[in-house]
Formats: sequence, C-alpha cells, structure tokens
Amino acid sequence: MRVLHIITGLGAGGAEQQLRLLLRHLPVRCDVVTLTEPGTVAHGIRADGTPVTHLGARGPRDLAALPRLARHIRVGGYDLVHTHLFRACVHGRIAARMAGVRAVIATEHSLGGTRPEGRALRPAARALYLASERLGSATVAVSATVADRLRELGVPSNRVQLIPHGIDARHFRFEAGARAAARNRLGLAAGDFVVGGVGRLAPGKRYDLLVRAVAAVPQARLLLVGDGPERHRLRALALAVGAADRVRLLGERDGAVETAGDRPADIPGLLAAMDVFVSPSPAETFGVAVVEALAAGLPVLHVASPALDELPPEAAPGARRIAPDAALIAAALRDHAASGPDRLPVPPAVERYAVQRTAHRLAALYDRTAGHGPDGCARGPVPAAPHRPFPALSDPRR
Repeated sequence: MRVLHIITGLGAGGAEQQLRLLLRHLPVRCDVVTLTEPGTVAHGIRADGTPVTHLGARGPRDLAALPRLARHIRVGGYDLVHTHLFRACVHGRIAARMAGVRAVIATEHSLGGTRPEGRALRPAARALYLASERLGSATVAVSATVADRLRELGVPSNRVQLIPHGIDARHFRFEAGARAAARNRLGLAAGDFVVGGVGRLAPGKRYDLLVRAVAAVPQARLLLVGDGPERHRLRALALAVGAADRVRLLGERDGAVETAGDRPADIPGLLAAMDVFVSPSPAETFGVAVVEALAAGLPVLHVASPALDELPPEAAPGARRIAPDAALIAAALRDHAASGPDRLPVPPAVERYAVQRTAHRLAALYDRTAGHGPDGCARGPVPAAPHRPFPALSDPRR
C-alpha cells in the first residue's frame, strides 16, 4: 500500500512531530506533502528517509493549490490519502476526490476550540469543513475531547474513529548522565530547582502564568522549550517580574532524536535536567508533552491534558491537575522544591500511549479503508475497530 500524508505545515509542533514519529512505525510506504512552512520537522522526516514535497500554498484561499495537490496525488498512484490538521483535511479530501482516490483518512490533532490553526471558525469555514468531511472515509480524533468537538461541528459519530497520539517512551527514559550533561551545558548547578515546559509559545498555551509562578519562587529556574509568537512577550514579562535571569527560552528542540550523544540538546535530555514539569494550557486536545514528561519520571502539574483526564487517576499518580492560576502554580512549585528532586516510576499511562499501538491501529484502519468495497473505494463510514479506544487498566488487551 502507498499512502500520502498531507499536513498543513511542518514547523516544530505537536501534530508535526507526531507525524514524524508515526512514519517511523507505520508498516506501509509513505510520502508527505506539506501545504506551507517546510520547517524543522520536514528536515527531520527527510533525514529519516521519507520524501517530503512542499506544495507552496500561499494561504487557505489559495485555490490554485488544489489542482496542484490533485495532480501530485494522481501522478503518485497512491492507494490512500491521510490528512492532518484542519486546513490540510479540507484541501486534502477535495484534492483526493479530484484525483480519483476515495480512500481518505483525516486526523484532527488539535480541534479543541473555536480557532483551529489560530483562525476563527466562521460559519462558511464550518460548512466547507463538513462538506469536505463527507468526501473522506473516516475522521480520526486523537482524544475524546477532539471527538466531542467533531460531533459538535456536525460530524456523525459513526464517522469518528478515536485513535490517540503515541510516544516512544524509550527516548525519554531518565538517565543521570544525561541530566548532568544537560545541566552542565545550560550552566545549571546540580542542586538548582528546575521547572520545565515544552510547547509552542502561543497565547493559548498560557506560559505567562508559568513565568509569573516561577518569579514568585526565588529558588526556581525555568526552562521553556519551544518557539512561537509569544517569545518576545514572555521575555519582556520575565524582565518585568524580576525573573529574567531565571527564565530560559530555549527555542525549538528535536523530540525524536535517537542518538544518545545528542540527548543533552534535545527534548529527552532537557527533560532529564528538570525537576518538575508544568503544562499551564487550559485548551490542550491531547497533551503529548505531558506524557513524555511522565515517561522521563517527572512529577507533572497540568491545567488540562485529555491524555490523562480521560484515564482513571491511578494511570498517572505523579500528575496533578491544577487551576490556571499563577499563585496556585507557585504554591505547588514551592511544595516540590521543599520535597527535593525525586524521579518517579514510569506510570501505566505511558505504556497506554505507546506509539506502536497507535501505528498498529492506524494500519488496521488503512486496511479496512483501502479494502472497503470491491473497487477499493470506501462505501460510507468505515466500521469501527473491534476494541474499545481506552480499555480499563486491568484489561489484558493493554
């Protein structure tokens, strides 16, 4: 089977990193098209051996991109098209139908609010999305939060498949040597209390709360991994609250590096350097970074993380849900600072979200979709997988 993945952009975001990780584990031949922004993840995917084509779309209203995308699909002779993120899902489903490919899977990674990809979801955009959704075979939601949002938009429940994100926990396993190397590179002392966060520096992530919380805990130092439009505002805020010397904005880092020698510079190495992980975003639609932090043995404070919120508490005993309030976050940080550094056992939630399971379920969905009908075309909604999306922790099928 030949599969074409279409994604809106390939900057260093959660959906983009998830696609790169999946490509390493899917048992089918894949190519990738990015509509815009062939950024750092595009280079990583190419380095892994998967071809990436930049379509050069100028924006959501660039209608000239549709025939170019349809031609690319037709010439490539793909058996199935898999789209990722709101704009790529709309364009990709239409282009696949223009190219004569009816086996189309769409994954919505971040459809948790009214502003997919940072734009307001106007009535016309909603109508276009729903019309294009009917051209596909099934729509994958990465969490129950996203599935609920799809249903609220008007997508029929029987067209929604719940397949969560996955991580490769091996890369995040704590190593004392990686901790020492990362702290040495960053100029951090062995006894420094280090708070961390990983994600795009965007307004909805509310990293301003974390900067204010760290400012209120004099012994705390903050490592923020990621980049985005809030970078300069966060730097100015750190200066304004008197914490500029304790807040480090580290920019984009690779979450998928496998070479042990690179670990001090990549996300696994930086997680090893931290003492507590904080996710202050109230609008997460999965929370991959939270699961990665748990895989690194870190205690976690999170405002919203469907990956954990949709599981029983015993799945992640090291995680604590907290209100989006700087004073409350600061109080929790003081408690962690007082208790000293403590690496925790990797909780059951991490195994629940193993990327191998995600890839296996997607591959099964590909088989059901591409083989659905005598001519290989989908005939209505794809039947659901024969097992529950989130079986109980005691279920032997884990």
